[in-house]
Amino acid sequence: MADRLPPLTALRAFEAAARHLSFARAAEELNVTPAALSFQIKSLEQHLGQPLFHRLNRAVDLTEAGRTLAPGATDGFQMLASAWRSTTRLNDKRGLVVTAGPALTAKWLAPRLYNFAQAHPDIDLRFSASLRFMDFERDDIDVAIRFGYGPDPGLYSLKLAEEWLTPVMIPELADRYPTPESLLGAPLLIDDSIDFLDPPCDWAAWFRAVGIASPPPTGLRFSQADHAIDAAMTGVGVVLGRRALVIKDLAEGRLVAPYGVALTTTAHFRFLCQTGAETRPQIRAFRDWMLHEVRKTASVSETLTLIPAESVPPAP
Repeated sequence: MADRLPPLTALRAFEAAARHLSFARAAEELNVTPAALSFQIKSLEQHLGQPLFHRLNRAVDLTEAGRTLAPGATDGFQMLASAWRSTTRLNDKRGLVVTAGPALTAKWLAPRLYNFAQAHPDIDLRFSASLRFMDFERDDIDVAIRFGYGPDPGLYSLKLAEEWLTPVMIPELADRYPTPESLLGAPLLIDDSIDFLDPPCDWAAWFRAVGIASPPPTGLRFSQADHAIDAAMTGVGVVLGRRALVIKDLAEGRLVAPYGVALTTTAHFRFLCQTGAETRPQIRAFRDWMLHEVRKTASVSETLTLIPAESVPPAP
């Protein structure tokens, strides 16, 4: 039959040789001799009825047939390897690989991980701090925590909490700047990582929310939210802090939110995994632990007046 597949060993030999354009390097990768690899490729060419490589003096190059076959062969073996990794992870009841952004890792996850480790000593937890879009199969990721709007088609997606932003500072600065109006003279810290929020949840929007029509303030700018919060913790200035990243410091008194007004955004942190994987014991345990930790500081939100960003008057 014309569509009958050749032996996978021959296809694997071809794929490696096509990727390296070298029989020797392909043989080394597959841990076979060059002669054995050459035999597999010759058998594949016989199966096809035409050559796949031009054999040059000290190199090889792909023929038209080889160039046609190579991309599909590479994609096919990558998909097969990915499917195999995903399947073998079903038997793993201990390993858990979680990716989250650097700011959430530093400000929310890291300070709480001892609690998770104590409660689940049987789970081997590994973190990857990254904002890069993750492919759960290709990147061997079990759980991703991401901030934004979604949607997340094809994934199990759980909203962790409502997100808000409010001015936070050390207590000493709160004595110096007791009212929202006094903030106009304060050293403001600007978190550029929230520029994508629509409608905006920046300093200008917060001032309008409390009835102060002012030009957008200037100040020290930070590309990472955790760096802006760290600066606020040292007393450098006042930052418009996101709930998830400042709530532990607010609950424990290292930072204060003296004005009681926060902007809410429909963007939020989501707990993401492959559909169906949420029932795996270690993923379910991590999800339930995160929700429990969120509930522990829920009382902080209850002290604030929450104003939806959508209801803030636009800038004149």
